[in-house]
Amino acid sequence: MIEREQIGHRERAVVCLSGGMDSCVCAALAARDYDAYALHCSYGQRTEEREAEAAHAVADALGFRDFLRLRLDLFRRIGGSALTDVRIDVPEAPGDGAAIGAEIPVTYVPFRNAHFLSAAVSWAEVLGAKTVLIGAVEQDSSGYPDCRPAYYEAFQELIRRGTREGDIIVKTPLIHMHKREIVALGLELGAPLELTWSCYSGSEVACGVCESCVLRLRAFEQAGVKDPIRYATRRDAGPEAGETNEEGAA
Repeated sequence: MIEREQIGHRERAVVCLSGGMDSCVCAALAARDYDAYALHCSYGQRTEEREAEAAHAVADALGFRDFLRLRLDLFRRIGGSALTDVRIDVPEAPGDGAAIGAEIPVTYVPFRNAHFLSAAVSWAEVLGAKTVLIGAVEQDSSGYPDCRPAYYEAFQELIRRGTREGDIIVKTPLIHMHKREIVALGLELGAPLELTWSCYSGSEVACGVCESCVLRLRAFEQAGVKDPIRYATRRDAGPEAGETNEEGAA
């Protein structure tokens, strides 16, 4: 990896770039405002190579200064998640437009984002970057605990106490947004959403039935535009995650 000379007086930022829709929009914001550096973590997930391909393509399209891919083996070795353990099936999202995110699903990777953020903060210290961005979303999500605002507030205190200067800031610009709003923002920014990958199980064609695919499809439909990637199945949009339906709270 070759360090490139910083252009002008733009501040540097490290972006946790998964290759998915949310991280792409977050990356587009970063490219607009900073000299941006992409950190992508491969952690033994089923679609590891496809996600890395998407992340690299997004970083290139947005003119990122550098792309660092890390390989983390611990999640595959400890298992416990449908994304990293082949003994656990990736479930289909509930049908009939049912809400998603009422419970923590088997696709949750235990404490994953802490590892991503730790690596990003370490690189930020070396680069002299004062900002780390991650496309975490609490609304319309699968209900992962490491996508909640309190999680990032706590991590910010860890950075304050555990880094050289204590002044690196973690930003989560999408965390309070609904998915349809993220799609709209991505279109406004010219984010390369057609390069992204969100499916938990498919690498050639998105399955269209896992929670990640269904949440993404709902977002595009509710935003009034067609998702540009290919799906084996396309489900109709239903209630957003966390909404209450007539039969009870999600």
